[in-house]
Amino acid sequence: MSYKIAAPDEYLAITGMNIKNVLITKAAWVWPFQRCNRFSVQPHDYGMNLQAMTKEKLQFLLPVVFTIGPDVNARGANARFGNATPEEDHAHDETRGDSLMKYAMLLADSSEKEKGAQYLENIVKGIIEGETRVLVSSMTMEEIFTEREEFKRRIFRNIQGELDQFGLKIYNANVKELKDAEGSTYFQSLSQKAHEGATNQARIDVADAQLRGNVGEADRRGQQERQISKINAETAVQKTDRDIERATAEANLATQKANLNRDVEIARIQAKRATESQDEALKKDVEVKRAAAELERLRASDVVKATINREAKQQAADAKAYEIEAEAKAQFESANMVADANLQKQLKEAQGITAMAEAYAKLGTAFGGPDNLLRYMMIEKGTYIELAKANASAVKGMQPKISVWTTGAEGSSGADGKGAGQDSAATMRNVYQLLPPLMSTIHDQTGITLPEWQFGKLPGNEVARRDTDNGVNSDHRSR
Repeated sequence: MSYKIAAPDEYLAITGMNIKNVLITKAAWVWPFQRCNRFSVQPHDYGMNLQAMTKEKLQFLLPVVFTIGPDVNARGANARFGNATPEEDHAHDETRGDSLMKYAMLLADSSEKEKGAQYLENIVKGIIEGETRVLVSSMTMEEIFTEREEFKRRIFRNIQGELDQFGLKIYNANVKELKDAEGSTYFQSLSQKAHEGATNQARIDVADAQLRGNVGEADRRGQQERQISKINAETAVQKTDRDIERATAEANLATQKANLNRDVEIARIQAKRATESQDEALKKDVEVKRAAAELERLRASDVVKATINREAKQQAADAKAYEIEAEAKAQFESANMVADANLQKQLKEAQGITAMAEAYAKLGTAFGGPDNLLRYMMIEKGTYIELAKANASAVKGMQPKISVWTTGAEGSSGADGKGAGQDSAATMRNVYQLLPPLMSTIHDQTGITLPEWQFGKLPGNEVARRDTDNGVNSDHRSR
């Protein structure tokens, strides 16, 4: 019995008593009737030059290098971490989906024996060569060149599918530059074609560069000459402008000198005249001050006299104002007394009116309301009699004209109730009999004559109208 520990790049494969299949672990106790083998999990590089043929029957050499080793991550149902494949997916597998168990059972023991490494290499290279040739035979040379990454991914996927059954994993796949197979010049021709194309393009580029250089040189030379001519012309123009500016400045200087001389002469004359004017002003001030002093002397004497008179008048005015003030105070007191008396009188009258209003309210209640009280007071004070007299005097001297018509027998029978038996046309006949005297009356009272085409021609006087009425009676009464 011993305790076995594997190196960092190794695993222990234990078989024997109490182990159903193979136990893959890093450290364990090895009991009697048990066997323990160590195997390395380091990846190895497998390089080869594969001779393959494309879909177009073109042969070439495909140099590839694959880095392949045991897959230490795919432990299947034997994994101790949650990211492994569930146990029930490999419950019926002998290896339980463990890649290390596959490798230990199929390849690890043989690798430790003599020529074991060569045995593993032959298996790996056989898988790589077979899958690569199958893939290349289904592609054209153009697809292999233009889709290099896709070609690499497909090789990786196909080979990895075959290596999974041995518990191996491709850690890296490197497809090198394609080469011609023996007796083939395809890639050499393509390279020569590309070289010649590049050479010809380089010669064309050199010719274009020389053309652009010669044209650019001539263009720059022309631009230089044009710039020199332009600068010379601008220099001449600027020189002319400077000459004009200098002449203008000289003319302005002469004008300024003349103006300054004129201003100096004018200032000298003005100073002389200002001196004379100031002298006259001083003389005038002296005379004015002398006259003012005399005026003040005379005014002082008059002021004394005026002051004496003013004080006398002031005393008299004060006495008069005192009298007026005393009189005003007396009148004010008298007015206050009169106002108080009037106020008392108005208060008494207000009290009397209030008492009268209360009495009228009681009378209104006694007569059954304000309307009855108002009628009683109008009767008591003779208001109705006065209104009748006023109405009589208003219509006194007026002569109103009132016309009354009685049409036919209906008018007379209406009084005794015998007109009920007349025919239905009596009403319309009476209306037409009424119209002529009605129009005449409107004409007599208003002076308006209605159209003849509507009501006929009206008589010119009252007698003719009566003759044409044919029994229509009219009474005119004046009230």
